[in-house]
Amino acid sequence: MIILSAKQLYEADAFTIKKQNITSTQLMERAGEQVYNWLAPQLGNHDTPIKIFCGIGNNGGDGLVIGRLLIENGFNVTHYIVNFTEKRSKDFLVNYDRIKNTTNSWPKILKSEDDFPEINSEDIVIDAIFGIGLNRPPSGWVKKLIKYINEKPAYKIAVDIPSGLYADKPVEDFEAVLKANYTLTFTTPKLSFFLPETGNFVPFYALLDIGLDFEFITSQKPLAILFSKNQAKEMLRGRNKFSHKGDYGHSLLVGGSYGKIGATVLASRAALKSGAGLVTAYIPKCGYTVMQTSIPEVMVQTDENQNYLTNIQPNVIPDVIGIGVGMGINKVTVSAFKKLLESHKKPMVIDADAITILAKNKSFLKLVPKDSILTPHPGELKRLIGDWKNDYDKIKKSQALAKKYNLIIVIKGAYTAIITPEVMFINTSGNPGMATAGSGDVLTGVITGLLSQGYFSLEAALLGVYLHGLAGDLAVNETNLFSLLSSEIIDYIGEAYRFIIKEESDRSVEGVDD
Repeated sequence: MIILSAKQLYEADAFTIKKQNITSTQLMERAGEQVYNWLAPQLGNHDTPIKIFCGIGNNGGDGLVIGRLLIENGFNVTHYIVNFTEKRSKDFLVNYDRIKNTTNSWPKILKSEDDFPEINSEDIVIDAIFGIGLNRPPSGWVKKLIKYINEKPAYKIAVDIPSGLYADKPVEDFEAVLKANYTLTFTTPKLSFFLPETGNFVPFYALLDIGLDFEFITSQKPLAILFSKNQAKEMLRGRNKFSHKGDYGHSLLVGGSYGKIGATVLASRAALKSGAGLVTAYIPKCGYTVMQTSIPEVMVQTDENQNYLTNIQPNVIPDVIGIGVGMGINKVTVSAFKKLLESHKKPMVIDADAITILAKNKSFLKLVPKDSILTPHPGELKRLIGDWKNDYDKIKKSQALAKKYNLIIVIKGAYTAIITPEVMFINTSGNPGMATAGSGDVLTGVITGLLSQGYFSLEAALLGVYLHGLAGDLAVNETNLFSLLSSEIIDYIGEAYRFIIKEESDRSVEGVDD
C-alpha cells in the first residue's frame, strides 16, 4: 500500500471529479457516506450523544455530511461550527444549507472560548475541524478548543486526519493537535501516522475508499510504501524437495566480547531459524563454550584474543556476513573491522557496535559493500547522520546517506522504516513488547539468514523486518507486552512463517496488518 502527499491527494480528487464527471459536492457526499457506513454499526445505541466539531473548509463539510446521515438514521447528533473566519468553502456551504433544510437541525456556532459546549465521558466526539489542507498550526481560541477536547474523557474520532496534524510535514505546535482515539482516513494513510513524533496522535486508523481514480493513484511516486503480510507472502520463496543445506547459504555472524557473547548467540540462532543452511559464529575465545552449549547447530570459530576481536579471518567463505552485535569498539577491533571491509565485497548486515565504528570513522563508509544493510536504533542512527530537527529531517538525512553509499538503512522502532536510495518502506508488524534487550540482535540474525538464502538485499531487509515483528506479535499473544524476551521472538519465527503462508489465519494477532 502506498502513502501519498497531501498535494497528490488533492490532485487525485481533481482528476477523479473530471474523469468520473461528478461534482466536488458529490465526492464529499461519497466520503461522508463511507464514514457513516463504518461508524453506524460501531455506535449501536442511537441515544449516544454525538458531537461533531466542523471547521469551515472541506473537512468541516465532511463532518456536516456525516452528521446529516446520522440524524436521518435516528442518531443523536449536535453540530458545532468552529467559526474562526468568515471564509467558507463552497462545498461546506452547500452541506450547511442541506443539513438545515433536510433535518431541521441547526448547527451551533462557536466564535470564542465562551461558546465551548460541555463534553461528557459518554459522548462521542467527531473531529472535522481541519483536514490535510491545513498550512499553519491552529492558534488562539481554536487551539484552546482542541486542548479542551483533548482534556475530556469522551471517545474521539478524527475524519481523515486529526485536526492540527499535517499529512506530510512536521508539527510546529504539538499542543494544537487533537489526540484522536481512532482516525477514519481516506484513500491512503498519511505519512505522519507512522512517525515517532506524530504517530501517537493516530493510535488506530481505518482506511476508507472513496472511489478516487485507481490508475491515477497508482501512477504517483509514493512518499512511502507500507509493507505487510500480502507483500511478504509474495516475496517468500519455497523450498525444493531435493534441496540440501548448501542450497540455503552460509551465514557468518561476527561479534561478541567479554560479557556480551549473548548478542551473538541470539543473532546466530535467529539466522538458523530464518532458514540459513549453515551458520558460523566468529567470536572471542571467551565465548566458545557458551556458544557451543547454547546452540549446537552453529559452528564456532574464535579470535586469538580472549575478550574481544582483533583479527577477523575466518577459515570459511560465507555467503553473507552479519557483524557488530556485542562486538565492542576496542581500537584493535576497529582495525580488524576495517580490514574486513577492505577484503569483503558482498553485501553485509551491519549493526550495533559496527555502526558506531562507522559513525566514528566516516572514511570507512566508502569501504562498505554496495547494497549492505545497516540496522541502527535511534541512538546509533544519530551517531551516523548527526542530530535531526524532526522526523522528516531524519528521513531526509538517512536517504542522503543511503544514496551516497548505495546502502539500505533500517531505522528500528515502531513502524520500522526501511530506507533505500529511492524510496522508503514502512513495516506494519511488531509491538512495544519488542523494546527489549537483544531484539535488535535477533533482527540482525534474521536478515543475515535471509540474505544467505539468496534474497536480494531489499527483499531480505523487508521480509526480515516483517518476519521479526510478526514473530514478536505472535509471541506477545502467548505472553504479554511487559515480559517478552528476545529469545521468545526467535521461538516464534517458525510460526511467523506459517502465518504468512496461510491463506487465512485462525489466530488473532494484535498489531498485524493483513
